[in-house]
Amino acid sequence: MPVQRYHYDACLAEYSNNLSAIALLKQYRPYLEIIPSLRRPEESIITIPLPIVRLCQDTKNPAEAVCLPCDLAILTCDPEWKIKSGAEIIIFIHRPHEDFSHLLKRWRKTQVWLDKSYEWLMPFRYKHILSEGTNTVYPLFVIFPETPQRIQRGLVGANLPFVILTLESIFHEDITKQEELQSKDF
Repeated sequence: MPVQRYHYDACLAEYSNNLSAIALLKQYRPYLEIIPSLRRPEESIITIPLPIVRLCQDTKNPAEAVCLPCDLAILTCDPEWKIKSGAEIIIFIHRPHEDFSHLLKRWRKTQVWLDKSYEWLMPFRYKHILSEGTNTVYPLFVIFPETPQRIQRGLVGANLPFVILTLESIFHEDITKQEELQSKDF
């Protein structure tokens, strides 16, 4: 069975949450180690679903806002100083009817946009944080068991990091988090 729209939507909705995004990064340990503080996860990362950046042009041209072709941006923050730190993790979720060339092209287009001087359009809660871009951009691809094998082989061949998610694992994480929140209420 091919990847369905609900695979993509469930994954995007789940990992738009900071704690869930950290659970995703736990599946790819090198990126988990980038997070400044796991003791304060709410203050250590900012997740931006379907992110937009403002490209900083020269003085003659005004800044241009561009919606990146990725699905999620995870920006690391120093929890003490409340400032964005250097690492930016860009998540690409395999979309329904998307083949390897399209998935890879989304990463390449994102690389081109982020090669310029830019700043993130931050969620309202984080408007106070300086949001200038960095040169340290890390991609992570999310695929599913239903994703065609050629895509996984392509990611391996291109030396790009990926994780394989099942919907059961997403829903299990969601139930576990709800139980943790309920236990904290008492």
